[in-house]
Formats: sequence, structure tokens, C-alpha cells
Amino acid sequence: MAAELKFDHIKEVCLYIKDIDRAEEFYHKTLGLPLISKQEGRHIFFRAGSSMLLCFIAENTKNETRFPAHFGEGKQHMAFGVPQKEYEDWKVKFNHLGITITHEHTWSSNIKSFYFEDPDGNVLEVVPNELWDKN
Repeated sequence: MAAELKFDHIKEVCLYIKDIDRAEEFYHKTLGLPLISKQEGRHIFFRAGSSMLLCFIAENTKNETRFPAHFGEGKQHMAFGVPQKEYEDWKVKFNHLGITITHEHTWSSNIKSFYFEDPDGNVLEVVPNELWDKN
């Protein structure tokens, strides 16, 4: 039997984008994520709480040799966690920012989350931290 592994959390998540400046405008200027690193033509990285959001130009990383090659296409997904008591406030903030909420879902634990898209069509979500604590 394999030894039990206990990770603290997911440190990085990656999305694939087409335009670094457009990603910077959305994630840094609109959503307010701190910008950590930017390499024209390759990537832009942001901090989200204790995690990192890595955005790569897929066409430029799929044939890499310095690091393991990686890429993706289509509507990728990730979620931002917020405290349950702030959930409705986040919906109001998004409305004020002009970000369209594309769907709101009520989970079996009666906790709601909402979905929206970034400029590249990636499906993003705001979900109360407590959702997975109940399951």
C-alpha cells in the first residue's frame, strides 16, 4: 500500500490564455489580484490569497524544453474561495465591475456559487470556502 500523502493545499493553478495584456487587465486591474511575474509572450502570474494563478500562452509552452511542456485549450475552470458570509457582497461587487455572472448554482448543502468567464472564455467561479467543508 502506498504511503498516505497529505498536501496542505493546491499552491498553483494554471490557465491558458492568448493575450497577456488582456489577462493583466482582467485579473490584476479588474479583479485586483497582485501581479507577481510577467514575461512577454510566455506568462503572467498573480497571487490569489495563499495560492498562485499562473496564466500561460499555450502556443508558447507546449513545445518547451527548459520546463516540462504543457498546454491546454477550451474552457478551463478554476474557482476563487470566499467566506460564506461575504458571498452576496461578491455578487454585488461583480455587478459594479460589469462582470456578467453566467450561472448561479445551489449545491446539495444549500450553499450557492456563481460562475463567470475571463476574456479567454475560461470558466471561473466564486464559491464559499465552506462548501467543501460540509461534504
